[in-house]
Amino acid sequence: MKKYLLFLLLCTGEYAFAQQLAPLTVEKIMRDPKWMGVAPTNFRWTADSKTLYFNWNPENKAKEELFKVSAGSSRPVKAAEKEDEKRLSLNYTYSADRSLGLVEKSGDIYLQNFKTKTETRLTNTLERENSPVFLSNGNVVYQLGDNLFEVDLKSAETKQLTNFVKGKKVGRAEGKSATEQDKWLKAQQTELFDIIKKRNAEAKNGSRGGRGRFGNPAADLKTLKELYTDDKFLNGVTISPDGRFVTYKLTTPAQNNHNTIVPNYITSSGYTEDIPGRTKVGENENTSQGFIYDTQRDTIYAIQTATITGIKDLPDYLKDYPKELDTLKKKNADRPVNLFGPLWNDNGSLAIIVATSTDNKDRWILKLDALTGKFSLIDRQRDEAWIGGPGISGFYQGSTGWIDNNRFYYQSEATGYSHLYVVNVNTGDKKQLTAGKWEVQSVQLSKDRNTFYLKTNKEHPGITNLFKISVNGGELVQISTMKGLNDITLSPDEKYVAINFSYLDKPGELYLQPNKAGAKAEKITQSTSAEFNSYKWRQPDMVSFKNRYGADVYARVYKSNNPHPNHPAVVFVHGAGYLQNVHFGWSTYFREFMFNNLLADNGYTVIDIDYTGSSGYGRDHRTGIYRHMGGKDLTDQADGVKFLVEKYGVNPKYVGLYGGSYGGFITLMAMFNESDVFASGAALRSVTDWAHYNHGYTSNILNEPYNDPIAYKRSSPIYFADKLKGNLLMAHGMVDVNVHFQDIVRITQRFIELGKNNWELAVYPVEDHGFVEPSSWTDEYKRIFKLYENTLKK
Repeated sequence: MKKYLLFLLLCTGEYAFAQQLAPLTVEKIMRDPKWMGVAPTNFRWTADSKTLYFNWNPENKAKEELFKVSAGSSRPVKAAEKEDEKRLSLNYTYSADRSLGLVEKSGDIYLQNFKTKTETRLTNTLERENSPVFLSNGNVVYQLGDNLFEVDLKSAETKQLTNFVKGKKVGRAEGKSATEQDKWLKAQQTELFDIIKKRNAEAKNGSRGGRGRFGNPAADLKTLKELYTDDKFLNGVTISPDGRFVTYKLTTPAQNNHNTIVPNYITSSGYTEDIPGRTKVGENENTSQGFIYDTQRDTIYAIQTATITGIKDLPDYLKDYPKELDTLKKKNADRPVNLFGPLWNDNGSLAIIVATSTDNKDRWILKLDALTGKFSLIDRQRDEAWIGGPGISGFYQGSTGWIDNNRFYYQSEATGYSHLYVVNVNTGDKKQLTAGKWEVQSVQLSKDRNTFYLKTNKEHPGITNLFKISVNGGELVQISTMKGLNDITLSPDEKYVAINFSYLDKPGELYLQPNKAGAKAEKITQSTSAEFNSYKWRQPDMVSFKNRYGADVYARVYKSNNPHPNHPAVVFVHGAGYLQNVHFGWSTYFREFMFNNLLADNGYTVIDIDYTGSSGYGRDHRTGIYRHMGGKDLTDQADGVKFLVEKYGVNPKYVGLYGGSYGGFITLMAMFNESDVFASGAALRSVTDWAHYNHGYTSNILNEPYNDPIAYKRSSPIYFADKLKGNLLMAHGMVDVNVHFQDIVRITQRFIELGKNNWELAVYPVEDHGFVEPSSWTDEYKRIFKLYENTLKK
């Protein structure tokens, strides 16, 4: 009857309504995503805040085009290609009174006078000048190559400030201490040759005779102290606002590491070609040391990390390894740290450095005494799991900055949730500006430095909106109010906000709103296609349940209107470990969102859980997987099934799960260690042994394999492969440079040696970690759907 009705509707031209009756298929939803419509991206304001430019493709062309909309308008229009380049608001570095701005464009430095609206090009070279800043005397400093140069804006004179020299300083006898023979030869040269006597005298007086390159007296030539880099990498060159102190870091590359390779079999040459890959967790890391060059004293000295409070503290996990702990206590060594900064206040009287320990346990806010290179403590955040959370990441300085010459702001998880703090660096007095069981996810200081603009999930862990608060604290005022995910781009004059808003079943669209409480957001774009809109996408139930440890766990549930008689269920496991997918916005897992709708159409109840380790819920949830991946994050999946059984009438005998990357890892662990809960699983691009993953991600959570083998053994699926009982599908791209194909090959060999049945491996020769080809997506999800149809309905 349904087929006849569909045919009748098509014949009468009622195609749109017919589409609502047409069932979803894997082939439909796994096509090139352009069939859904293309959302607007890359929002950028003009410097005068009158126009917002963005990229968009509403006509589904081969490539996106440039569009614009005026502030206060709701009608977007197509812009001329590259029309925005000269009008866009640039990321200026401002003078103290903000009347002047510096910016790098195409490797040259430009000076903008905002009062006269004129632009002056300060450099025009084939080399790249970068990182321009104003000194407190009004002059400009920029970096060219390794060195800093100063431009006097009044006289137009440019002078070099630093003289970094690659290699080591080499003296007599190739840098060795002078022997008696060396001294005798030197004295003989001076005795025999008048030219040597003359040059020695000139060197003593700081000048040499003769004439310069352009005929100027050589006495005008000046020398600069040679700053040797000792065959290390130079980076982080900065100058204090008064021009006195130059800070820099010298980095020693890691030695004796093994880089991995990824074989590529489908190549244009017909030969197998190797793709260079990353190192594995536990390999040696680069080490850095910070230095200060005092130009006034013409002196170089090291930044004294030994003066950091708690620099020798050892992590608690070492208590599981008494011998190693005893050895390290006797060694009493300083822990290596990463330094970010210094961040100078406007008048150059104070400098802050953010430091993180390479064991991921500490983040310090430190006041630097530039005269000595020593530190005094402003704030220390220690976490026996690992430092992280919004605005706090150990891989950069985080959300930090100066409000004025005395007050500095930063974020901390000291209360268990990432909140905003202000400290008076002179007095040490701290003030917590925000508080509660929610997170500050991003911070922007207003141009007048009186207000913070914050993106938070204050209303609900899965809703983000824009708020503002005075730098002195007080009331938190809500600006945007739409229920979903709101990503904000403030106009330069801070009078308007561009909002990329999305909802559960609605991909991102552009909205414009005046930057004030109670203002209405006007929708600017409509991007989804007629075909996408013709299907009634589910708005999943947004639920929470208590896990076995008493913690709240949030989830999305996709209900079936016509459950299969078996009342089967499927658990979708998001990837990336600490990621959030149970929110009121459009998911980055849009293919899985559509597949979950397809499953619900075919009689399955689907649950998508923000398991322990996911972001958005504070420190304890984020770090709950420390030293045991496949612990609480896995039992949350089983507890979610229990919730489905109790609340949605699911039959516990017919439950499957699937996920990619970290989700694939959880799927494997579920099939091994929760085999009584899950009858079948599809593990996609899965980590099978954490000792073979990368360092930055894995060492945070599990430390290092040779330091904490206990954590790796209880967290890696390969050690539990003998427990496989149910039906397992594995799928993996063969040119995956993130989770290497070797991972899935190794566990496959374990299954073979163990004599395991009911598993299969699907390989995708041209795919990396994130699949690209629609044919690969289609093949993969057809196999997943077939797995469930064959194991959960029969």
